[in-house]
Amino acid sequence: MTLYYLILFFILGTILGSFYNVVGDRLTRGESIVSPRSHCPNCGHFLTPIELIPIISHIVQGGKCRKCRKKIPVFHPLFECASGILFALSYYIFGLSLDLIIALTFVSLLLIIFVSDIEAMIIPDEVLIVFEILLLIEIFFIRGANSFVTSLWNGALSMGIMYLLKLGGDFLFKKESMGGGDIKLMFVFGTLLGWPLAIISIFLGSIIGLPIALLSLKSSKNHEIPFGPFLSIGALILFFSRFDIQTILNLLT
Repeated sequence: MTLYYLILFFILGTILGSFYNVVGDRLTRGESIVSPRSHCPNCGHFLTPIELIPIISHIVQGGKCRKCRKKIPVFHPLFECASGILFALSYYIFGLSLDLIIALTFVSLLLIIFVSDIEAMIIPDEVLIVFEILLLIEIFFIRGANSFVTSLWNGALSMGIMYLLKLGGDFLFKKESMGGGDIKLMFVFGTLLGWPLAIISIFLGSIIGLPIALLSLKSSKNHEIPFGPFLSIGALILFFSRFDIQTILNLLT
């Protein structure tokens, strides 16, 4: 039965991942997420249901548009596969529990952010606001009023600390060191992880992103890289590992 649900959540994740890819991409360009329907950006060919099957369509079509034969970026099937894995992992860790709802909401937010930040170095406010409201509603009804208030406090404190780090980075590098979206994202991390783990996610994300930053310095004059994806990976590691701050301190001592 566990294998059945893992497969089910993987399939659900690939389907939603395909949609989140569209959402993240279109929002950065100020386009509607519902109209027009999915199409080839090169020739405008509207995709049929057969062409919209996650992962499989890309393989069957040889990674090309069926009409104009323009190559489709491999990022799309890889993203769909990663989305499926994250959904399956959420079920594996949290089971069929109410906390699974929170986990899937959090994963969905980070998937959209991953696309938008990579595509245009933007974390849309509307995405953060909608998902933060959803998460707070879920926390209130699933974990209770006390957890709701604590989550708000942790979110505000995490965002405040991130803002102070930004000011320090701006002073040190004499330019904007991080975007406003990264700061607002820390509010979400704080509500779910608590402010200590939210801050740790910053340093974990920085470590994960360091090799990419070094490669960027060597290969491009543009030294700006999106920080949101690395923050998201760090937060997911902490969220899925279910570590608390005391456990981490014990490991470090």
